[in-house]
Amino acid sequence: MPLQIIRTGAAQFPPSPDMIEVQGLVKNFGALRAVDGVSFKVNRGDILGFLGPNGAGKSTTMKVIMGFLRPTAGTALVGGHDVTVDPVAVKRMVGYLPESAPAYPEMTVEEFLGFIAEVRGFRTAAESRPRIERVVNLCHLTQVRRQTIETLSKGFKQRVGFAQALLHDPPVLVLDEPTDGLDPNQKHEVRDLIKQMAAEKAIILSTHILEEVEAICTRIIIITRGKVVVDATPDELHARHAGARLEEIFRDLTQTDT
Repeated sequence: MPLQIIRTGAAQFPPSPDMIEVQGLVKNFGALRAVDGVSFKVNRGDILGFLGPNGAGKSTTMKVIMGFLRPTAGTALVGGHDVTVDPVAVKRMVGYLPESAPAYPEMTVEEFLGFIAEVRGFRTAAESRPRIERVVNLCHLTQVRRQTIETLSKGFKQRVGFAQALLHDPPVLVLDEPTDGLDPNQKHEVRDLIKQMAAEKAIILSTHILEEVEAICTRIIIITRGKVVVDATPDELHARHAGARLEEIFRDLTQTDT
C-alpha cells in the first residue's frame, strides 16, 4: 500500500470549543478490560493532566483518541470527527508525542522534519520550510539541526519528537511524558511553550511528574483500573481533599492498584 499523504494546515480546522469528546469509552483486550466507561471533554484552552498508575488505561485511552486502537464500545470525537469513522481526519487535527518518540536515527534533524512535513502534505519548499524553521526555533534545535538523530542526547531527541508534533500547527495536542529526559531548564522551557500554546489548542498531557501537572494543567483527570475517579480543576481537587498535595491525593486514590 503506498504511503498516504495527509494534507493539513491550521486554516482547515473547523472551530469547535469541545475539541475532544470521549463518551462511555470501553476497550477490552480479550478478557481484560483496560478502559471501562471513560467519559470526558477537553475544550480549546484546556491543558488536561491525564494521570494514573501504570496499567490504569491512560495510554490505551490516548491511542483510541488518536485512532490507533478501535474501541470495544463508546465513542471518541476529535473536532467532531469520530475516530472509528474518519481516523484520517482525526490525525489531521492532532499532534501526537508518544513516550520515547520514534524517529529515523540515520536522518538529520532537518531531514526528519522535512520527511514529516512531506507526510503531512507540505511537499514544496515554500510550504514546508517556514514550518520547519518555526519548530526548530520553538524547540531550540538550531545547534543540532544538521546532526543525525542517533547522535543526539535523550533530551534533544525528545525535542525533535515535540517538534514533529507541532509541525502542522494542530488544534489538538496529545503529549505523553513531553519533558522526559530534559534537564530542569529544558523542562521549564517546554512547560512555558505548552502554556503559551494552550489558548488556541486543546491539550492532553500525560505525565508521572506531578509537579508538572500542578505547574501548568487547568484540569486533572485521574484514572485507575480503567475508570475515571477524578475530573476537576486543581483548585477543586485541593478543596475536596483539605488542601492536600497532589502527590498525596494521587496516592490515596490509586494505592489499591500498586
